[in-house]
Amino acid sequence: MSASKVVTRFAPSPTGFLHIGNARTGLFSWLYARHHGGKALLRIEDTDKARSTQAAIDVIVEGTQWLGLDWDGEVYFQSQFAGRHAEVAHQLLAGGHAYKCWMTQEELAVQREAAQRERTPFRTRSPWRDRQDGPDAPYVVRLKAPQHGETVIEDQVQGRVAVQNEEIDDFVLLRSDGSPTYMLAVVVDDHDMGVTHVIRGDDHLNNAFRQLAIIRAMRWPEPVYAHIPLIHGPDGAKLSKRHGALGVDAYRDGLGILPEALFNYLLRLGWGHGDDEIISKEQAILWFDLEGVGRSPSRFDMKKLESLNGHYLREADPVRLAALVGSKIAGADADLLARAMPYLTPRARDLNEVADGASFLFATRPLDMDEKAAALLEGGARNMLALVHAALIRLAKWSAETTEQAVRKVAEAEGVKLGQVAQPMRAALTGRATSPGIFDVLALLGREESLARLADRMSGKDS
Repeated sequence: MSASKVVTRFAPSPTGFLHIGNARTGLFSWLYARHHGGKALLRIEDTDKARSTQAAIDVIVEGTQWLGLDWDGEVYFQSQFAGRHAEVAHQLLAGGHAYKCWMTQEELAVQREAAQRERTPFRTRSPWRDRQDGPDAPYVVRLKAPQHGETVIEDQVQGRVAVQNEEIDDFVLLRSDGSPTYMLAVVVDDHDMGVTHVIRGDDHLNNAFRQLAIIRAMRWPEPVYAHIPLIHGPDGAKLSKRHGALGVDAYRDGLGILPEALFNYLLRLGWGHGDDEIISKEQAILWFDLEGVGRSPSRFDMKKLESLNGHYLREADPVRLAALVGSKIAGADADLLARAMPYLTPRARDLNEVADGASFLFATRPLDMDEKAAALLEGGARNMLALVHAALIRLAKWSAETTEQAVRKVAEAEGVKLGQVAQPMRAALTGRATSPGIFDVLALLGREESLARLADRMSGKDS
Protein backbone atom coordinates (compact mmCIF):
# COMPACT_ATOMS: atom_id res chain seq x y z
CA MET A 1 0.00 0.00 0.00
CA SER A 2 1.44 3.34 -1.02
CA ALA A 3 1.55 5.67 1.97
CA SER A 4 0.75 8.72 -0.12
CA LYS A 5 -2.54 7.20 -1.27
CA VAL A 6 -4.08 6.22 2.06
CA VAL A 7 -6.69 8.68 3.33
CA THR A 8 -9.37 7.62 5.80
CA ARG A 9 -12.16 9.60 7.37
CA PHE A 10 -14.29 9.39 10.49
CA ALA A 11 -17.65 11.03 9.82
CA PRO A 12 -19.94 11.06 12.86
CA SER A 13 -23.20 12.97 13.20
CA PRO A 14 -23.35 15.29 16.22
CA THR A 15 -26.20 13.68 18.13
CA GLY A 16 -25.24 14.72 21.65
CA PHE A 17 -22.55 12.19 22.53
CA LEU A 18 -19.84 10.06 20.96
CA HIS A 19 -21.31 6.55 21.05
CA ILE A 20 -18.90 3.79 22.02
CA GLY A 21 -19.51 2.02 18.69
CA ASN A 22 -18.77 5.18 16.73
CA ALA A 23 -15.62 5.69 18.77
CA ARG A 24 -14.38 2.24 17.72
CA THR A 25 -15.07 3.09 14.07
CA GLY A 26 -13.05 6.26 14.48
CA LEU A 27 -10.26 4.31 16.15
CA PHE A 28 -10.07 1.74 13.35
CA SER A 29 -10.09 4.46 10.67
CA TRP A 30 -7.36 6.39 12.47
CA LEU A 31 -5.23 3.31 13.06
CA TYR A 32 -5.43 2.17 9.43
CA ALA A 33 -4.19 5.55 8.24
CA ARG A 34 -1.43 5.68 10.84
CA HIS A 35 -0.31 2.11 10.08
CA HIS A 36 0.05 2.95 6.38
CA GLY A 37 1.55 6.38 6.97
CA GLY A 38 -1.46 8.11 5.46
CA LYS A 39 -3.94 10.76 6.61
CA ALA A 40 -6.83 10.39 9.05
CA LEU A 41 -9.51 13.06 8.63
CA LEU A 42 -12.44 14.06 10.83
CA ARG A 43 -15.67 15.21 9.21
CA ILE A 44 -18.69 16.31 11.22
CA GLU A 45 -21.87 15.44 9.30
CA ASP A 46 -23.91 18.32 10.63
CA THR A 47 -26.53 18.73 7.91
CA ASP A 48 -29.31 17.87 10.38
CA LYS A 49 -29.61 21.30 11.95
CA ALA A 50 -32.24 20.16 14.44
CA ARG A 51 -29.74 17.91 16.22
CA SER A 52 -26.43 19.55 15.38
CA THR A 53 -25.26 21.78 18.21
CA GLN A 54 -21.87 23.17 19.09
CA ALA A 55 -21.97 21.25 22.36
CA ALA A 56 -22.49 17.98 20.50
CA ILE A 57 -19.66 18.81 18.10
CA ASP A 58 -17.34 19.58 21.02
CA VAL A 59 -18.16 16.20 22.57
CA ILE A 60 -17.03 14.43 19.39
CA VAL A 61 -13.84 16.43 18.92
CA GLU A 62 -12.83 16.35 22.58
CA GLY A 63 -13.85 12.70 22.98
CA THR A 64 -11.68 11.47 20.12
CA GLN A 65 -8.77 13.64 21.26
CA TRP A 66 -9.09 12.25 24.80
CA LEU A 67 -9.01 8.75 23.30
CA GLY A 68 -5.69 9.67 21.69
CA LEU A 69 -6.79 10.20 18.09
CA ASP A 70 -5.06 13.19 16.51
CA TRP A 71 -6.71 14.11 13.22
CA ASP A 72 -4.85 15.55 10.26
CA GLY A 73 -5.70 19.08 9.15
CA GLU A 74 -8.78 21.02 10.14
CA VAL A 75 -12.09 19.45 11.10
CA TYR A 76 -14.45 19.32 8.11
CA PHE A 77 -18.10 20.32 8.48
CA GLN A 78 -20.45 18.84 5.90
CA SER A 79 -22.86 21.77 6.07
CA GLN A 80 -20.19 24.07 4.64
CA PHE A 81 -20.25 22.25 1.30
CA ALA A 82 -23.98 22.26 0.48
CA GLY A 83 -23.33 24.36 -2.61
CA ARG A 84 -20.78 21.87 -3.87
CA HIS A 85 -23.19 18.98 -3.25
CA ALA A 86 -25.88 20.71 -5.30
CA GLU A 87 -23.37 21.43 -8.06
CA VAL A 88 -22.65 17.70 -8.42
CA ALA A 89 -26.37 16.92 -8.54
CA HIS A 90 -26.77 19.34 -11.43
CA GLN A 91 -23.79 17.78 -13.18
CA LEU A 92 -25.54 14.42 -12.90
CA LEU A 93 -28.68 16.01 -14.33
CA ALA A 94 -26.77 17.48 -17.24
CA GLY A 95 -25.10 14.14 -17.95
CA GLY A 96 -28.35 12.22 -18.01
CA HIS A 97 -27.55 10.33 -14.80
CA ALA A 98 -30.28 12.03 -12.76
CA TYR A 99 -33.72 13.44 -13.41
CA LYS A 100 -36.29 15.83 -12.02
CA CYS A 101 -39.18 14.13 -10.26
CA TRP A 102 -42.59 15.61 -9.42
CA MET A 103 -44.07 12.62 -7.63
CA THR A 104 -46.43 13.63 -4.84
CA GLN A 105 -46.46 12.23 -1.32
CA GLU A 106 -49.77 10.58 -2.16
CA GLU A 107 -48.22 8.75 -5.12
CA LEU A 108 -45.31 7.62 -2.99
CA ALA A 109 -47.75 6.39 -0.32
CA VAL A 110 -49.57 4.27 -2.91
CA GLN A 111 -46.30 2.59 -3.93
CA ARG A 112 -45.34 2.07 -0.30
CA GLU A 113 -48.69 0.47 0.55
CA ALA A 114 -48.45 -1.80 -2.50
CA ALA A 115 -45.02 -3.01 -1.36
CA GLN A 116 -46.43 -3.74 2.10
CA ARG A 117 -49.31 -5.74 0.65
CA GLU A 118 -46.95 -7.73 -1.56
CA ARG A 119 -44.41 -8.03 1.27
CA THR A 120 -41.61 -6.78 -0.94
CA PRO A 121 -38.97 -4.12 -0.18
CA PHE A 122 -40.16 -0.63 -1.03
CA ARG A 123 -38.43 0.74 -4.13
CA THR A 124 -39.45 4.07 -5.60
CA ARG A 125 -40.43 3.77 -9.27
CA SER A 126 -40.92 7.24 -10.68
CA PRO A 127 -42.95 7.92 -13.85
CA TRP A 128 -40.67 10.91 -14.46
CA ARG A 129 -37.49 8.87 -14.99
CA ASP A 130 -37.60 9.26 -18.78
CA ARG A 131 -39.77 12.36 -19.07
CA GLN A 132 -38.87 16.04 -19.24
CA ASP A 133 -42.33 17.59 -19.49
CA GLY A 134 -42.86 18.26 -15.82
CA PRO A 135 -45.03 21.05 -14.44
CA ASP A 136 -43.84 24.43 -13.24
CA ALA A 137 -43.70 23.25 -9.61
CA PRO A 138 -41.15 22.20 -6.99
CA TYR A 139 -39.37 18.93 -7.73
CA VAL A 140 -36.72 16.64 -6.30
CA VAL A 141 -33.69 15.40 -8.18
CA ARG A 142 -33.33 11.61 -8.25
CA LEU A 143 -30.39 9.50 -9.36
CA LYS A 144 -31.12 7.41 -12.43
CA ALA A 145 -29.86 4.20 -10.84
CA PRO A 146 -28.82 1.26 -13.03
CA GLN A 147 -31.66 -1.24 -13.49
CA HIS A 148 -29.84 -4.25 -14.89
CA GLY A 149 -26.91 -6.39 -13.84
CA GLU A 150 -25.36 -6.30 -10.40
CA THR A 151 -23.08 -4.15 -8.29
CA VAL A 152 -20.22 -5.93 -6.54
CA ILE A 153 -18.15 -4.70 -3.62
CA GLU A 154 -14.94 -6.47 -2.65
CA ASP A 155 -15.22 -5.44 0.98
CA GLN A 156 -12.01 -5.66 3.03
CA VAL A 157 -13.91 -7.15 5.97
CA GLN A 158 -17.11 -8.67 4.57
CA GLY A 159 -15.55 -10.16 1.45
CA ARG A 160 -17.37 -10.16 -1.89
CA VAL A 161 -20.86 -8.70 -1.57
CA ALA A 162 -23.21 -8.35 -4.55
CA VAL A 163 -26.57 -6.65 -5.03
CA GLN A 164 -28.84 -6.88 -8.06
CA ASN A 165 -29.16 -3.38 -9.51
CA GLU A 166 -32.93 -3.72 -9.76
CA GLU A 167 -32.93 -3.56 -5.95
CA ILE A 168 -31.41 -0.06 -5.97
CA ASP A 169 -34.13 2.56 -6.33
CA ASP A 170 -33.88 6.02 -7.82
CA PHE A 171 -33.11 7.75 -4.54
CA VAL A 172 -33.27 11.49 -3.98
CA LEU A 173 -30.14 13.62 -4.42
CA LEU A 174 -31.67 17.08 -3.95
CA ARG A 175 -34.82 17.78 -1.97
CA SER A 176 -37.53 20.06 -3.32
CA ASP A 177 -36.00 23.00 -1.42
CA GLY A 178 -32.68 22.42 -3.20
CA SER A 179 -30.90 20.96 -0.15
CA PRO A 180 -28.69 17.89 -0.67
CA THR A 181 -29.46 14.54 0.93
CA TYR A 182 -27.04 12.63 3.13
CA MET A 183 -26.47 10.02 0.42
CA LEU A 184 -25.20 12.63 -2.04
CA ALA A 185 -23.24 14.70 0.48
CA VAL A 186 -21.23 11.72 1.76
CA VAL A 187 -20.09 10.74 -1.72
CA VAL A 188 -19.11 14.27 -2.75
CA ASP A 189 -17.27 14.93 0.51
CA ASP A 190 -15.35 11.65 0.33
CA HIS A 191 -14.28 12.42 -3.23
CA ASP A 192 -13.31 16.02 -2.57
CA MET A 193 -11.39 15.08 0.60
CA GLY A 194 -9.46 12.44 -1.35
CA VAL A 195 -10.71 9.58 0.82
CA THR A 196 -9.33 6.26 -0.41
CA HIS A 197 -10.63 3.92 2.31
CA VAL A 198 -14.12 4.11 3.79
CA ILE A 199 -14.06 2.25 7.11
CA ARG A 200 -17.41 2.25 8.91
CA GLY A 201 -20.05 0.07 10.57
CA ASP A 202 -21.70 -2.66 8.53
CA ASP A 203 -25.06 -0.96 9.00
CA HIS A 204 -23.84 1.28 6.15
CA LEU A 205 -23.14 -1.60 3.77
CA ASN A 206 -26.42 -1.15 1.88
CA ASN A 207 -25.60 2.55 1.50
CA ALA A 208 -22.37 1.63 -0.26
CA PHE A 209 -24.21 0.22 -3.28
CA ARG A 210 -26.24 3.40 -3.66
CA GLN A 211 -23.16 5.56 -3.20
CA LEU A 212 -21.24 3.58 -5.79
CA ALA A 213 -23.99 4.38 -8.29
CA ILE A 214 -23.21 8.10 -7.84
CA ILE A 215 -19.45 7.52 -7.96
CA ARG A 216 -19.66 5.56 -11.20
CA ALA A 217 -22.02 8.05 -12.80
CA MET A 218 -19.47 10.79 -12.02
CA ARG A 219 -16.58 8.54 -13.20
CA TRP A 220 -14.76 9.12 -9.91
CA PRO A 221 -12.22 6.74 -8.35
CA GLU A 222 -13.94 4.14 -6.20
CA PRO A 223 -12.84 3.95 -2.56
CA VAL A 224 -11.90 0.73 -0.82
CA TYR A 225 -14.71 -0.28 1.53
CA ALA A 226 -14.36 -1.97 4.91
CA HIS A 227 -17.62 -2.49 6.80
CA ILE A 228 -17.02 -3.49 10.41
CA PRO A 229 -19.56 -5.66 12.27
CA LEU A 230 -21.43 -3.81 14.97
CA ILE A 231 -20.87 -4.26 18.70
CA HIS A 232 -23.44 -6.33 20.56
CA GLY A 233 -24.20 -6.60 24.25
CA PRO A 234 -23.17 -9.62 26.37
CA ASP A 235 -26.53 -11.22 25.56
CA GLY A 236 -25.92 -11.01 21.81
CA ALA A 237 -28.52 -8.29 21.25
CA LYS A 238 -27.71 -5.01 19.56
CA LEU A 239 -25.70 -2.82 21.91
CA SER A 240 -27.86 -0.36 23.81
CA LYS A 241 -27.67 1.83 26.89
CA ARG A 242 -28.74 -1.04 29.10
CA HIS A 243 -25.56 -2.85 28.04
CA GLY A 244 -23.38 0.16 28.84
CA ALA A 245 -23.50 1.79 25.41
CA LEU A 246 -22.83 5.24 26.77
CA GLY A 247 -20.96 8.14 25.31
CA VAL A 248 -17.18 8.24 25.57
CA ASP A 249 -17.52 11.20 27.94
CA ALA A 250 -19.50 9.02 30.36
CA TYR A 251 -16.66 6.50 30.55
CA ARG A 252 -14.23 9.36 31.16
CA ASP A 253 -16.22 11.52 33.57
CA GLY A 254 -18.68 9.16 35.21
CA LEU A 255 -17.11 5.69 35.19
CA GLY A 256 -13.49 6.71 35.78
CA ILE A 257 -11.98 4.89 32.79
CA LEU A 258 -8.53 5.88 31.55
CA PRO A 259 -8.22 6.73 27.82
CA GLU A 260 -5.49 4.15 27.23
CA ALA A 261 -7.72 1.45 28.72
CA LEU A 262 -10.69 2.36 26.52
CA PHE A 263 -8.37 2.61 23.49
CA ASN A 264 -7.02 -0.88 24.19
CA TYR A 265 -10.48 -2.33 24.87
CA LEU A 266 -12.11 -0.88 21.74
CA LEU A 267 -9.15 -2.06 19.67
CA ARG A 268 -9.73 -5.65 20.83
CA LEU A 269 -13.47 -5.46 20.11
CA GLY A 270 -13.48 -7.08 16.70
CA TRP A 271 -9.73 -7.03 15.98
CA GLY A 272 -6.97 -9.23 17.26
CA HIS A 273 -3.24 -9.81 17.10
CA GLY A 274 -2.59 -13.37 18.22
CA ASP A 275 -3.18 -13.77 21.94
CA ASP A 276 -2.10 -10.23 22.80
CA GLU A 277 -4.50 -8.51 25.20
CA ILE A 278 -2.48 -5.55 26.51
CA ILE A 279 -1.64 -3.45 23.46
CA SER A 280 -0.16 0.05 23.55
CA LYS A 281 -0.96 2.75 21.02
CA GLU A 282 2.47 2.33 19.45
CA GLN A 283 1.97 -1.42 19.07
CA ALA A 284 -1.53 -0.89 17.67
CA ILE A 285 -0.19 1.43 14.97
CA LEU A 286 2.49 -1.09 14.11
CA TRP A 287 0.18 -4.12 14.02
CA PHE A 288 -3.24 -2.88 12.90
CA ASP A 289 -4.59 -3.85 9.52
CA LEU A 290 -7.99 -4.78 8.17
CA GLU A 291 -7.08 -8.45 7.82
CA GLY A 292 -7.31 -8.75 11.59
CA VAL A 293 -10.92 -7.51 11.75
CA GLY A 294 -13.45 -10.30 12.23
CA ARG A 295 -16.73 -10.69 10.37
CA SER A 296 -18.83 -11.50 13.43
CA PRO A 297 -20.21 -8.93 15.87
CA SER A 298 -18.12 -8.50 19.00
CA ARG A 299 -19.66 -8.44 22.47
CA PHE A 300 -19.23 -5.59 24.88
CA ASP A 301 -18.21 -6.74 28.37
CA MET A 302 -18.00 -4.07 31.06
CA LYS A 303 -16.15 -6.41 33.43
CA LYS A 304 -13.39 -6.92 30.88
CA LEU A 305 -13.11 -3.17 30.39
CA GLU A 306 -12.87 -2.65 34.15
CA SER A 307 -10.22 -5.37 34.43
CA LEU A 308 -8.20 -3.76 31.66
CA ASN A 309 -8.64 -0.37 33.28
CA GLY A 310 -7.30 -1.79 36.55
CA HIS A 311 -4.15 -2.84 34.72
CA TYR A 312 -3.62 0.64 33.31
CA LEU A 313 -4.30 2.24 36.70
CA ARG A 314 -1.44 0.22 38.17
CA GLU A 315 0.82 1.20 35.28
CA ALA A 316 -0.05 4.91 35.27
CA ASP A 317 2.15 7.71 36.56
CA PRO A 318 1.13 8.46 40.19
CA VAL A 319 1.32 12.22 39.66
CA ARG A 320 -1.05 11.98 36.69
CA LEU A 321 -3.46 9.79 38.66
CA ALA A 322 -3.32 12.18 41.60
CA ALA A 323 -4.42 15.03 39.33
CA LEU A 324 -7.32 12.95 37.97
CA VAL A 325 -8.44 11.66 41.35
CA GLY A 326 -7.87 14.93 43.19
CA SER A 327 -10.77 16.58 41.38
CA LYS A 328 -13.11 13.99 42.94
CA ILE A 329 -12.03 14.60 46.57
CA ALA A 330 -12.67 17.78 48.53
CA GLY A 331 -9.51 19.22 50.07
CA ALA A 332 -7.22 16.69 48.41
CA ASP A 333 -3.48 17.23 48.50
CA ALA A 334 -1.83 16.27 45.21
CA ASP A 335 1.53 15.30 46.73
CA LEU A 336 -0.04 13.02 49.33
CA LEU A 337 -2.29 11.47 46.70
CA ALA A 338 0.66 10.78 44.44
CA ARG A 339 2.52 9.06 47.30
CA ALA A 340 -0.58 7.03 48.11
CA MET A 341 -1.23 5.75 44.58
CA PRO A 342 0.92 2.57 44.82
CA TYR A 343 -1.22 1.52 47.81
CA LEU A 344 -4.59 2.58 46.37
CA THR A 345 -4.48 1.11 42.86
CA PRO A 346 -3.72 -2.64 43.34
CA ARG A 347 -7.39 -3.59 43.78
CA ALA A 348 -9.06 -0.61 42.10
CA ARG A 349 -10.92 -0.99 38.80
CA ASP A 350 -11.55 2.68 38.07
CA LEU A 351 -10.71 6.21 39.20
CA ASN A 352 -13.86 6.37 41.31
CA GLU A 353 -12.70 3.43 43.39
CA VAL A 354 -9.28 5.04 43.75
CA ALA A 355 -10.91 8.26 44.92
CA ASP A 356 -13.15 6.38 47.32
CA GLY A 357 -10.18 4.47 48.70
CA ALA A 358 -8.20 7.70 49.14
CA SER A 359 -10.94 9.67 50.86
CA PHE A 360 -9.83 8.65 54.37
CA LEU A 361 -6.59 10.57 53.87
CA PHE A 362 -8.47 13.88 53.81
CA ALA A 363 -11.33 13.11 56.20
CA THR A 364 -11.89 15.46 59.13
CA ARG A 365 -11.81 14.25 62.74
CA PRO A 366 -13.59 12.59 64.33
CA LEU A 367 -14.04 10.22 61.41
CA ASP A 368 -17.41 8.95 60.23
CA MET A 369 -17.57 5.18 60.74
CA ASP A 370 -19.25 2.77 58.40
CA GLU A 371 -21.19 -0.08 60.00
CA LYS A 372 -18.48 -2.70 59.63
CA ALA A 373 -15.80 -0.38 61.01
CA ALA A 374 -17.94 0.47 64.04
CA ALA A 375 -18.32 -3.25 64.77
CA LEU A 376 -14.54 -3.62 64.86
CA LEU A 377 -14.35 -1.14 67.74
CA GLU A 378 -16.60 -3.11 70.07
CA GLY A 379 -15.49 -5.19 73.05
CA GLY A 380 -11.89 -4.76 74.11
CA ALA A 381 -10.82 -2.97 70.94
CA ARG A 382 -10.52 0.42 72.59
CA ASN A 383 -8.14 -0.94 75.21
CA MET A 384 -6.04 -2.46 72.42
CA LEU A 385 -5.93 0.92 70.69
CA ALA A 386 -4.69 2.53 73.88
CA LEU A 387 -1.82 0.03 74.03
CA VAL A 388 -0.98 0.68 70.37
CA HIS A 389 -1.13 4.44 70.90
CA ALA A 390 1.26 4.18 73.84
CA ALA A 391 3.71 2.10 71.79
CA LEU A 392 3.59 4.36 68.75
CA ILE A 393 3.94 7.62 70.61
CA ARG A 394 7.35 6.46 71.88
CA LEU A 395 8.76 5.99 68.36
CA ALA A 396 11.64 8.29 67.44
CA LYS A 397 11.24 7.56 63.73
CA TRP A 398 7.88 7.21 61.98
CA SER A 399 7.65 4.88 58.99
CA ALA A 400 5.80 1.79 57.81
CA GLU A 401 8.67 -0.36 59.07
CA THR A 402 9.03 1.17 62.55
CA THR A 403 5.28 1.27 63.19
CA GLU A 404 4.96 -2.39 62.15
CA GLN A 405 7.64 -3.42 64.61
CA ALA A 406 5.92 -1.53 67.43
CA VAL A 407 2.46 -2.97 66.70
CA ARG A 408 3.79 -6.52 66.38
CA LYS A 409 5.34 -6.20 69.84
CA VAL A 410 1.96 -5.15 71.24
CA ALA A 411 0.27 -8.17 69.65
CA GLU A 412 2.95 -10.52 71.00
CA ALA A 413 2.73 -9.03 74.49
CA GLU A 414 -1.05 -9.46 74.52
CA GLY A 415 -0.88 -12.97 73.03
CA VAL A 416 -3.08 -12.16 70.03
CA LYS A 417 -2.65 -12.36 66.30
CA LEU A 418 -1.57 -9.25 64.41
CA GLY A 419 -4.92 -9.05 62.66
CA GLN A 420 -6.73 -8.67 65.99
CA VAL A 421 -4.75 -5.48 66.52
CA ALA A 422 -4.68 -4.26 62.93
CA GLN A 423 -8.45 -4.43 62.35
CA PRO A 424 -9.52 -2.01 65.11
CA MET A 425 -6.58 0.19 64.08
CA ARG A 426 -7.93 0.22 60.50
CA ALA A 427 -11.36 1.24 61.72
CA ALA A 428 -9.94 4.00 63.89
CA LEU A 429 -7.59 5.35 61.23
CA THR A 430 -9.84 5.13 58.14
CA GLY A 431 -13.42 4.73 59.34
CA ARG A 432 -13.66 1.56 57.24
CA ALA A 433 -13.09 -2.16 57.49
CA THR A 434 -10.96 -2.23 54.33
CA SER A 435 -8.02 -0.04 53.35
CA PRO A 436 -4.45 -0.25 52.12
CA GLY A 437 -2.02 -2.06 54.43
CA ILE A 438 -2.37 -0.64 57.93
CA PHE A 439 1.30 0.31 58.22
CA ASP A 440 1.15 2.05 54.86
CA VAL A 441 -1.86 3.94 56.22
CA LEU A 442 0.16 5.03 59.25
CA ALA A 443 3.00 6.20 57.01
CA LEU A 444 0.69 8.14 54.71
CA LEU A 445 -1.29 9.82 57.48
CA GLY A 446 1.86 10.73 59.36
CA ARG A 447 2.62 10.71 63.07
CA GLU A 448 0.41 13.55 64.29
CA GLU A 449 -2.76 12.62 62.40
CA SER A 450 -2.41 8.89 63.09
CA LEU A 451 -2.00 9.38 66.83
CA ALA A 452 -4.89 11.83 66.94
CA ARG A 453 -7.24 9.42 65.17
CA LEU A 454 -6.25 6.56 67.45
CA ALA A 455 -6.78 8.82 70.46
CA ASP A 456 -10.28 9.71 69.26
CA ARG A 457 -11.34 6.07 69.28
CA MET A 458 -9.52 4.78 72.31
CA SER A 459 -11.25 7.51 74.30
CA GLY A 460 -14.60 6.55 72.82
CA LYS A 461 -15.03 9.80 70.88
CA ASP A 462 -17.72 9.26 68.25
CA SER A 463 -18.58 11.23 65.15
